[in-house]
Amino acid sequence: MLTSIAIALTLLGSGVQAPRTDPLDWSACPGDKIGMECADLRVPVDWQRAGGREITLKLGRLKATGTSEGSVLIAYGGPGAPGIAITQSMTQWAGLRERMDIVTWDTRGYGEQFRGLSTGLPCTWTRVPLPAFPEDDADFGRLSDTNRGYAEACRNKDPEFFANMSSADHARDMEAIRKALGGGKLNFYGASYAGFYGQDYARLFPGQVRTMVLDGTWNHSTSDWTGELEAMARSNEEAIGRFFDWCAAAGKCRDVPAKWRELVARADRTPIHAKQAGIAYDGRDLRAFVVSSARGGAEAWPELARDIRAAAGGDASGFVPERGSRYPDQSTGVTECVDWPRPANRAELGATIARLREVAPNAGTANTLATGTLGCVGWPVPVTNPPAPLPKGLPPMLGAGAWGESDAVQRVLGPVPGSVTVRHEGPGHTLYVSNPCARAHIDRYLTDRVLPPAGTRC
Repeated sequence: MLTSIAIALTLLGSGVQAPRTDPLDWSACPGDKIGMECADLRVPVDWQRAGGREITLKLGRLKATGTSEGSVLIAYGGPGAPGIAITQSMTQWAGLRERMDIVTWDTRGYGEQFRGLSTGLPCTWTRVPLPAFPEDDADFGRLSDTNRGYAEACRNKDPEFFANMSSADHARDMEAIRKALGGGKLNFYGASYAGFYGQDYARLFPGQVRTMVLDGTWNHSTSDWTGELEAMARSNEEAIGRFFDWCAAAGKCRDVPAKWRELVARADRTPIHAKQAGIAYDGRDLRAFVVSSARGGAEAWPELARDIRAAAGGDASGFVPERGSRYPDQSTGVTECVDWPRPANRAELGATIARLREVAPNAGTANTLATGTLGCVGWPVPVTNPPAPLPKGLPPMLGAGAWGESDAVQRVLGPVPGSVTVRHEGPGHTLYVSNPCARAHIDRYLTDRVLPPAGTRC
């Protein structure tokens, strides 16, 4: 027997006018202190088997403080960031909320460990140091088996759910939410990794998009994956270049660029000890730390110069993080490993490494998906949701981002006529929360569909 929600979704999906009753049963969210309502929505585990097993998505809603003109669906990325808990902790939606309901959800699979209230995978997510680049086919095989072991510990508890955790699955969940909210066209704000949910939604349901904001995300809409990896590497090279330019202009660390190049060449041969921690860093480790610090802007640069000088003198202790993993690391990639291409063999990986080191001699492969997908080699589930171009016919969309991120968003939206990307020429990750100028443009677009002028900077 079909539930009322299932009937409503069926009618809406078929084009038949659904009953005007709200199919969602809203009530106060658990532990709510700000007036947020929650509701449960049942969706298929596997969207290709809509009549099969279902899971529960927990939705959260802050009603408009004025007359509601519709709703905006919000997601924060992660993947796995708890939409309900994060929205409850934010005040920045107040302006948008004067005219729109704010709706969010806790994404499928990311349960209690992520403070999520939707059905979770019964797994323990861990962070592990990025593996070394395999030197030969035997190393590549060992890396594959190690990664498979991490994955199987989670997969064996629920193979079907594990295989349906891609950004495209989250996008199909978004479509179910849109229908359950009454079937009007989608207004969506996606931050960071949630920008991939938006890009997938635009591919799968282009006719249902009213407005879409991609804030501080990357490009999952390319047909040239090699070119995208190179663009990531160039962005990291530009970050280090800004730091080097500051050193030259400030006149306080003109020696640092040369010391840096000597340092990483030496670390590639023999890791540099971090004496206070009793560990050592190779060149790839140091590149990852330096790219991250260089992206921090002028506030981070004096300390970065000191750390490079100290490491060149034989002690890399300045690069040891105060908290968490002491090496560049990655999380269990249950979503990431089905969203992004991974190398098929050692030869393919070696060719990619060589290309990126050529286009980014200072940054190398650091902080690109060439390193980020090393943990996906040998994954027991194939890449089911690879990058692909956006379709024609989409309405103009709005992007936003700080250094590097704005360029990536522009690569996504460039093929969509009329789209605009708001840029912040400075450090940061996403703009809506921290940048009032960008927030004003985003709110106006989501409400009135008015885009800022091309080339807008905030």
